[in-house]
Amino acid sequence: MTHFRCLVLVSSAIFGLATGVAADDQRPNVVIILVDDMGYGDPGCYNAESKIPTLNIDSLAAAGMRFTDAHASGPLCHMSRYGLVTGRYPFRTDVSRWARQPLIDDGATTIASLLKSQGYRTAMVGKWHLGFDESQGYERPLPGGPVDVGFDSYFGIRASTDIPPYFYIRDRRAVQPPTNEIAANNSDGWSPIQGAFWRAGGIAPDLELKDVLPRFTDEAIDVIRDHADRQVDAREAQPLMLYLAYPAPHTPWLPSDAFVGTSQADMYGDFAVMVDTMIGRVLRALDSAGMAGNTLVVFASDNGPTWYQKDVERFGHDSSGGLRGMKADAWEAGHRVPFVVRWPGKIQAGSVSDQLVSFVDLLATLAAITDFELPDGAGPDSHDFSAVLLGTQPADQPVRTSLALQSGSGFMTIREGHWKLIEGLGSGGFSQPSRITPGTNDPPSQLYNLKDDPAETTNLYSQNPEVVGNLRRVLTEILAAERTRDPQQAGPAPVRKSVP
Repeated sequence: MTHFRCLVLVSSAIFGLATGVAADDQRPNVVIILVDDMGYGDPGCYNAESKIPTLNIDSLAAAGMRFTDAHASGPLCHMSRYGLVTGRYPFRTDVSRWARQPLIDDGATTIASLLKSQGYRTAMVGKWHLGFDESQGYERPLPGGPVDVGFDSYFGIRASTDIPPYFYIRDRRAVQPPTNEIAANNSDGWSPIQGAFWRAGGIAPDLELKDVLPRFTDEAIDVIRDHADRQVDAREAQPLMLYLAYPAPHTPWLPSDAFVGTSQADMYGDFAVMVDTMIGRVLRALDSAGMAGNTLVVFASDNGPTWYQKDVERFGHDSSGGLRGMKADAWEAGHRVPFVVRWPGKIQAGSVSDQLVSFVDLLATLAAITDFELPDGAGPDSHDFSAVLLGTQPADQPVRTSLALQSGSGFMTIREGHWKLIEGLGSGGFSQPSRITPGTNDPPSQLYNLKDDPAETTNLYSQNPEVVGNLRRVLTEILAAERTRDPQQAGPAPVRKSVP
């Protein structure tokens, strides 16, 4: 496994809202920063040998809590985002329909609708990837997106910057329809899905792929500044919830000239440095607005990296941080992600948690932090980890006893304690071979003890039939049930304690 470091870079945080010093019982602002395809071993605070300087991500970890066993809802973009927004395992719906229709059902509780009901101003900037109704074309409103599931405002793109059509969306409407065409592109020396890769298709006249990342940063900063300005004359301070979903360092890797050569991991590393710098701009905007001291910042990557073993050997940089596999895989590097939370005065600076948590847990956690009791049908797979953030959860008492995932090609995976069962042979994703037909004497599935073997090198399936049987029973129960969250344990947690 990797060694860990965190560079202590203390920004000039101004503690308190724009209207004054925040009282201890004020609900915090919430800023969720989700990056795209950044590996567990990319940030310096997760990998002392990283060849990518990530000073701003490291500063968040130095000032907050770094999770070592946090997992995306699934190892692909749309899976990951569905679980984060809804608190529901993505395998409970057909997430493949995102390109044709919205994935989130009407009336479903989301992180945005929950906080909006608590008086928050809710805004989203960035990559949605959870579907719009595009059946009427791009000259008409696009229903089913962020502003129809609880966000007051939205500026972003429908999916990745390598999936056409490419156009900006403001709330429900295309800013400009994708009336132009762009040819496909690839980079020499990289696989077909790496480098400056994008697909051919429609593109709006006002969008250039290289400008999307800084444009989203500008939009996010505008949301923060506008919110701070609104509070100056307000009789009651209104908290802000901002979900900033960057489409990078997902392909196309397009570092601007100022970032070329800033890493030792070629164009991918340079683009990741650019992402880290954009995060720094957002953090400084919180400082300047006087909001940093009462803002809970969540940073995470949506899944694992697109980084092959040959890339590790070529650049000496392990984007997976010692874990096996890559994006889309059932193996750990597909879905175990960097996950950092900063909340000044509440979370102990420089703390580390080994608790097993998932993106689906954010909804229940935010409900607890805002003293809101979730309805029975909301966040069916979401488990509250606010006590972990506050340092009151005993390390030997798990927040969740199990975690279920589905790989990019459909392998079901179940985790309980340190045991992990993958129902199939192969990666289940982008790593080759993705699927292996078992031979006569081969086990049909994979079993790993992650405590002893975090790199998943030794399949223990044949030696542990009782463990396999138990894990299959747990997985069968999860698939048959509509929920894994116990409604009796869904009440608000005491979150007013400050760290010493």
